[in-house]
Amino acid sequence: MSGKILVVDDEDSLVRLITYNLNKAGFETVYAYDGLHACQLIYHEQPDLIILDLMLPGKDGLEICREMRAAGLPIPIIMLTARDEEIDRVLGLELGADDYVTKPFSVRELTARVKAVLRRKGIKAEAQSLSDCVKVGSFEIRPQQYEIYRHGQLLQLTLKEYELFSLLLRNRGKVMKRDYLLQVLWDSPAGVSTRVLDVHVSKLRDKIEADSSQPALIKTVRGVGYKFEEDGNE
Repeated sequence: MSGKILVVDDEDSLVRLITYNLNKAGFETVYAYDGLHACQLIYHEQPDLIILDLMLPGKDGLEICREMRAAGLPIPIIMLTARDEEIDRVLGLELGADDYVTKPFSVRELTARVKAVLRRKGIKAEAQSLSDCVKVGSFEIRPQQYEIYRHGQLLQLTLKEYELFSLLLRNRGKVMKRDYLLQVLWDSPAGVSTRVLDVHVSKLRDKIEADSSQPALIKTVRGVGYKFEEDGNE
């Protein structure tokens, strides 16, 4: 497996450790020690994935993540945090991070997470390559570009939101169990709480529902999971 990984952390020894192991695994790496330099590299280097520390000088990881998603950049982000509080992890995910790793962590585990995110992206592209687009009601999935359109308008989705919504759309009318969604969308479901799934569903509803407090498209099946429905008026 190959790809360009941007590593952003203000701890020099950790950056060297991460980049060394990623290089051994076959990845190209670039790195930054502060948020401002990281922003420059994101646009100049166009990495395939970003490993982003939460606490950074200049501009912190949450702000970078927020700005990237607001600009429509779908590059996968694995957030690093030294704090083991769920609120930090959830906030990062709400802002568009695709995964998180809490310090201290195993570099082997981090490398595995990187491979998993890139592998999911590659497998989906290969599996869907025979179809230019899939239409479901007023929505159109364009798997080659990892894009979903509604009435011809591009939805600004993160990679994880795209994966989640694509799965719900392709199973229109079917109840998707929470455990199944966690298993498919995250490689380590035992380490991912249902709260993480709820955050992604909530952010997705904000982008597609007329009133996210009373969702008409992505419906909750209490105690089971979620399903996508769309009537002819949408």
